[in-house]
Amino acid sequence: MEDSEADYFASLFNSSSFEYEDKIFTPCNETVPGFNSLGLTITYIVVFVLSLVGNSVVVYVVCYMKKGKSSTDIYLMHLAIADLLFTLTLPFWAVYTHSGWIFGTFTCKLLSGFQEASVYSGVFLLACISVERHFAIVRATRAMSPYRLLVKVVCCVVWLVAGVLSLPVAIQRESWLATEHGEYICYENPKGESSHKWRVSIRILRHTVGFFLPLLVMAVCYGWTMLTLCHARNQQKHKAMRVILAVVLAFVLCWLPYNVTVLIDTLMKGDTIKVETCQMRYTVEAVFNVTQVLAFTHCAVNPVLYAFIGQKFRNELLSALFKHGLISRRLQMAFRKGSVNSMGSNRSRNTSATTF
Repeated sequence: MEDSEADYFASLFNSSSFEYEDKIFTPCNETVPGFNSLGLTITYIVVFVLSLVGNSVVVYVVCYMKKGKSSTDIYLMHLAIADLLFTLTLPFWAVYTHSGWIFGTFTCKLLSGFQEASVYSGVFLLACISVERHFAIVRATRAMSPYRLLVKVVCCVVWLVAGVLSLPVAIQRESWLATEHGEYICYENPKGESSHKWRVSIRILRHTVGFFLPLLVMAVCYGWTMLTLCHARNQQKHKAMRVILAVVLAFVLCWLPYNVTVLIDTLMKGDTIKVETCQMRYTVEAVFNVTQVLAFTHCAVNPVLYAFIGQKFRNELLSALFKHGLISRRLQMAFRKGSVNSMGSNRSRNTSATTF
């Protein structure tokens, strides 16, 4: 690649724009003035530790359940695995934010693929959970053994589709020198005149298939389910929705701002939205960095929701800790107080209606 072409695409990657000044177009700075990359690096490391511990506990608790494991529990376990996969990439992005990409092309491709697959699988699993909740509550479908086998098949299909959708990014991304300071980046290597269209197409695919369509499925299913619950007096089903709705709400709050920002950035790069000043570009870039941090923290949020809202998860975790001698019986019963009786009745009912 010639130096002039590399510099041009480097300016695109770093969101640089052009400012009209004395009838001469001059490039904006490559980074947002006053932006501290060290803060992002520290945030990624903190999120990595919290997410690694929290999601590992979730996977362990679900695997520890010998009886009463519902189809929702299986979906949530796979969701925790997806979050763990995403979490394992965070230390590399933390170093990348502060020092540029120093890990080579193979690692760039591998981690980019992991990140894409984990995001796709996460949102697909949330959509599957919304459909499962709809059938469990609105249509009162019982969680029979063949149905649980179907859930496992659906999870396998979700991972397969997520893997296929992540391939274009993994194939295109490379480590290449893109700035005048000699800093390497992990990004789609521009090859040919169609590279920009390819990048925009990938972003549109991520927006539609990887966010807005699953979000539409969740909105329809949960809207229908909530209307049903409003006309029902079954407190057990109301409790069954608390964790799931909290998980979906956390997903929307974390990922919606980021997707909207990336969509605006895509329209700006495609000249659909005209950028007149560097200040506009700096604003979008700063918002992009903030919303990206918010989106990345999502992988550490779900275990916290399970612990504070999920009665079933909390009780199973206490049982596992007591079994391994990490807490006393008195401490276990103290935290289970007020919920022991409900646990017994939960497992005698349709397990698909239990709360995680």
